[in-house]
Amino acid sequence: MALALRVLLWPAVVAIFVPGSANAGAEDRAAEAWPGQSPPGQSWSGHNSANEDAYSALDGINKSNVKSLGLEWSLDLEGEQSLEATPLEVDGVLYFTGSHAAVYAVDAASGKLKWKFDPQTWKHNPGKLMFMFGINRGAAYADGRVFSGTLDGRLIALDAKTGGLLWSTQTVPETGGKTITGAPRTFNGKVIIGNAGADGGERGYVTAYDAATGRQVWRFYTTPGSPEENKGDPAMERAAATWSGEYWKTGTGGGVWDSITFDAQLNRIYLATGNAGPYDPDQRSPGNGDNLYTASIVALDADTGKYLWHYQVNPRDAWDFDSTQQMALADLVIGGERRKVLMQAPKNGFFYVLDRHTGKLISAEKLGKVTWAERIDSATGRPVEVKGARYESGDAIVWPSPTGAHSWQTMSFSPETGLVYLPYMQVGVHIQKGKPQPGLFYIGGLSISGVLADPQDGKGALIAWDPVAQKARWRVQQTMLWNGGVLSTAGDLVFQGTGDGLLAGYDAASGARLWQFNAGLGIIGAPISYAVAGRQYISILVGYGGATAIWNQLMPRGWKYGAQPRRLLTFGLGGKAQLPPTAPRSDSLNALDDPAVTITDADAAAGQAIFNLACSACHGLNLTSPGAPGPDLRESRIALSESGIWAAVHDGALLEKGMPQFAMLSPQQVHEIYAYIRAGARLALARGKDAATSIPAARVDGRANP
Repeated sequence: MALALRVLLWPAVVAIFVPGSANAGAEDRAAEAWPGQSPPGQSWSGHNSANEDAYSALDGINKSNVKSLGLEWSLDLEGEQSLEATPLEVDGVLYFTGSHAAVYAVDAASGKLKWKFDPQTWKHNPGKLMFMFGINRGAAYADGRVFSGTLDGRLIALDAKTGGLLWSTQTVPETGGKTITGAPRTFNGKVIIGNAGADGGERGYVTAYDAATGRQVWRFYTTPGSPEENKGDPAMERAAATWSGEYWKTGTGGGVWDSITFDAQLNRIYLATGNAGPYDPDQRSPGNGDNLYTASIVALDADTGKYLWHYQVNPRDAWDFDSTQQMALADLVIGGERRKVLMQAPKNGFFYVLDRHTGKLISAEKLGKVTWAERIDSATGRPVEVKGARYESGDAIVWPSPTGAHSWQTMSFSPETGLVYLPYMQVGVHIQKGKPQPGLFYIGGLSISGVLADPQDGKGALIAWDPVAQKARWRVQQTMLWNGGVLSTAGDLVFQGTGDGLLAGYDAASGARLWQFNAGLGIIGAPISYAVAGRQYISILVGYGGATAIWNQLMPRGWKYGAQPRRLLTFGLGGKAQLPPTAPRSDSLNALDDPAVTITDADAAAGQAIFNLACSACHGLNLTSPGAPGPDLRESRIALSESGIWAAVHDGALLEKGMPQFAMLSPQQVHEIYAYIRAGARLALARGKDAATSIPAARVDGRANP
């Protein structure tokens, strides 16, 4: 199905208030949600604050005065691209990570850079750059130390005052596809980190280290290994019984690439595990089996790492519906009983409430458009799947897509309103089993393309969700699909940045927009709030990108590579600072070409297949880049010459800038990539528009076919 997405600039956002008060019963629930607990402090020392709820108890900025909120200061971050990190604030210092895991320390009141630590992955282990574009979701803090993970799998501890290296440990093998993109978490004198790689079938695990020394304390695997590796481990033997064939050779997945939650009350660690890999279950586990513990929430003893319970969100996952999304903890009154609950909105489109003691399902309902399953059976906790959703006949169209109804972007639970505020996405997917389809994203035995069928497809929304009633209380419709995370505060406010570059503040009860700021670039990270010397601030990283290149037809392409600076923005009441002028969004394609270059149709067609496999995650599927993580190569001067492409791709001339080296490609393969880029540029120039969804062809004499 052809994709079509109309991009509208600066639309008015309409808040729809669902009949029935958003505060119905919320005051009672909120009063009982935190018995015997004092409000959190004025800092933001955890990734998503206390209980991973992304809530600030500060109320100096509130809905009565938010109109006077203004920019206090901004800090340009040279060399950064996709900024997914949520900053931390401790003792007047902001700590955050950049695209390639550089750690920054910035004075939280003035915006002055105190120090920066660059882990130099490009120098330490450049081979890992091939497995993931540059993203990192943040740092952790404990006892004067700042912790971060690097793409090549190191866990690093830094002195919070100086940025000096205290220790570094390799958490994944130095070869292979395991990487780190998520933020560590700290607890009980330990620091814990997971890893990515499930898309390639890498066996997932988490490791807890002594925070002072870096010594490994315990490790838990999220999928089983070989029979010899599983022997004597009850959790792995139980999991292995849900797999078939020689799964440990074909791939398992289940990596914990993002969310980990520490439950201080129960002294537990909750893991949110990734998809199974390969995606097609018949490839990895022929016949049957739930494939534990992929796409699951797993509870471990925080001291020993021993298995306690699990809840599998998607048994025998077939759609890349990982469950790595944020797990927020709360005490809610449900049916007249106070329950300790864990709340999650994973990719699959349902909102789940689980009992933290047992892992049993309390409730689950659809957040929006979901067609792969009818419902979640309340007795078994398993989805009631729709016939044909598993592409048994060779293909299927389902909602949501592997992008998810909700992805890694932070949701926020407010004990004041009793509501969860989350960034929602709506788009379908066409999955085709078998051989790769030309021009489509191919992974794990499946060709995947987005589907737009309804007016809201290809768009996002901010939803206020009642986790007790399991229904929306209000909804703010957005025109962009890929937006930022959410913060709620005791000032009865909800803040979110969007892909069109607006940071907005909403009334937490009604969804009415009370304030907004044009950041000059799309936002994908989440804001935080903190106080210094009694004054409250809101801070957010601005850097559009992430997984935009693969889904380039569904995400805006107006943010040109390198045109808008990446920044840290901080706001306060009465702030008067102004952002320097930056380039506006532009949908134009300024393709470059050298008409003297001769290419062939065959080389261009072969180059498309190589490009979409090796280059599209950064530079865009079928040559169309949305501006990040990498540039549109049809506009690149480096790509004008074959020697330039050879130096960048094969020789690694741009390693220091995060461009991987593909030394395994032959001269002919690099030539074919070059031919494809040249053919795409010529096609765009000939048509005067972006026509990259078709295979470009060129005459031997160098002129593009009409």
